[in-house]
Amino acid sequence: MKNNIFYVVIVSMLLIGCGGGDEDIALPNNNGNSGNGGGSGSGNNSNDEWLIPIDEVRDGGPGKDGIPSIDSPSFALANSAQSAFLNDDDLVVGLVNGSIARAYPYPILNWHEIVNDRINGEKISISYCPLTGTSFGWKSIVDGVNTTFGVSGLLYNSNLILYDRLTDSNWSQLALLCVNGEQISDEPELVQVVETTWGFWKLLHPNTEVLRTDTGFTRDYNYYPYGDYRTNHDFFLFPVTPTNNAIPNKERVFAIINNNASKVYQFDAFGSGSVIKEQFNGKDYLIVGSGELIVGFELEPDNRDLTFTYELVSSSGDTTLFTDDEGNKWSVHGEAISGPRQGQSLKIAKSVMSYWFAIAAFYPNPEIYSN
Repeated sequence: MKNNIFYVVIVSMLLIGCGGGDEDIALPNNNGNSGNGGGSGSGNNSNDEWLIPIDEVRDGGPGKDGIPSIDSPSFALANSAQSAFLNDDDLVVGLVNGSIARAYPYPILNWHEIVNDRINGEKISISYCPLTGTSFGWKSIVDGVNTTFGVSGLLYNSNLILYDRLTDSNWSQLALLCVNGEQISDEPELVQVVETTWGFWKLLHPNTEVLRTDTGFTRDYNYYPYGDYRTNHDFFLFPVTPTNNAIPNKERVFAIINNNASKVYQFDAFGSGSVIKEQFNGKDYLIVGSGELIVGFELEPDNRDLTFTYELVSSSGDTTLFTDDEGNKWSVHGEAISGPRQGQSLKIAKSVMSYWFAIAAFYPNPEIYSN
């Protein structure tokens, strides 16, 4: 009862001053498909067909666009007064496109969940689900057409379901899949994002831009709206299934996703900084981590025999995160910034930082790395 009352308070706060429409969310009915049933491609499916169990799709409360996306974001430089609201230990999700580095602070994303951005002419949507602690960046393209994404108001396993504003199709964030609508069975085209602290992101990218708090909405971005949710391992707002008690529910873990399987890495495995090179589900991976971040790369025939070493060195705006036995220096984004392979890039692994419970629910019985 206490948690239910708390959730009503949260919903009320999120609705205050919200932009967007007041359209009610219609929950899927029980005539559609569920479970692992698949569609035959975009445009060929009725809107009552779902690729996830429809009786587990929940109405989150605020309604469609009740949690408003940021569609006209503005940015400030890291050393500007507009970034002073951030503490160095606040989490951000960062991305780089060409010469532009941007950080999207969780204190803002907690209230908006989606930022529809344009960087170097490319439209990219950043999504963050506060209930599962998951962030993704993907190209804002549906069926070859630029669009934007919004918060549908629906949840599956406590995780955000986005909708695209071109076809009104529903996309499961952590499943990385369109689960309902014209685009059913489509997958988003991902771009690399890095979750880390604001202080560490500034070290990696001293000239970074950061999302400003003048979003066009009235919010207290210094206030976390979900109480002790992120630290209370027994506190859930919505049912989650299956559960797995191998790791505390809200521990942040790094997960490699390979088809319908996942392998999880905990921060403790990396100490003050190290690399892990191993195979999973038929692919070779390099996982680089420290106390501040974990990133993953999929190794290919021309680089899988290299020996990598964690080595954090920041110099003249170029920050090396790891090196190899050929003398190459690599950035957090897998780019060779010096050495014989300068200009080459490692393939970004399909991966995400997440609360443990969410990975265990979406990718049941994930492997857990143990050194």
